[in-house]
Amino acid sequence: MDKKDLKTPTFSEMWRSSDHLFAFGFGSGLAPKAPGTFGTLAAIPVYWLIQDLAVPLYLLWLAVTFVLGVYWCHRSSVALGVHDHGGIVWDEMVGYWLTMFMAPAGWLWMLLGFVLFRFFDILKPWPISWLDRRVEGGFGIMIDDVLAALYALIVLQALAYFI
Repeated sequence: MDKKDLKTPTFSEMWRSSDHLFAFGFGSGLAPKAPGTFGTLAAIPVYWLIQDLAVPLYLLWLAVTFVLGVYWCHRSSVALGVHDHGGIVWDEMVGYWLTMFMAPAGWLWMLLGFVLFRFFDILKPWPISWLDRRVEGGFGIMIDDVLAALYALIVLQALAYFI
């Protein structure tokens, strides 16, 4: 299917469907260019609010947002009739929050986490690219970004340790 043939919800349609509202990152996924980047940017203010959660609560946040993401992304994808529509960015949001797990405080670290996550999400090194091509549904939409986030998390933590 050609990208211009994709059905994309309008802003008003997105607000009428909780599946689209969350899957499209509260509208950030409606950006005409680089929706994944805009979705990741939308995750930063939320991270700013949750960054001081105790470790068990932060892990619970990640688990709940991942499970809900599987549900919302799958339903939104089915409603649009296309697997992993480019505007579905909840996976980028959860990926950023995972990247930032136990990150040092400060804007420099938030920016570095953003850059690292986008780098691995775009590059999709093995096995991310393999999963991206083979796993369907909401889980398939979410899992490649979780793996990209794990790569970014490891690099971010290594930098924090050595700097």
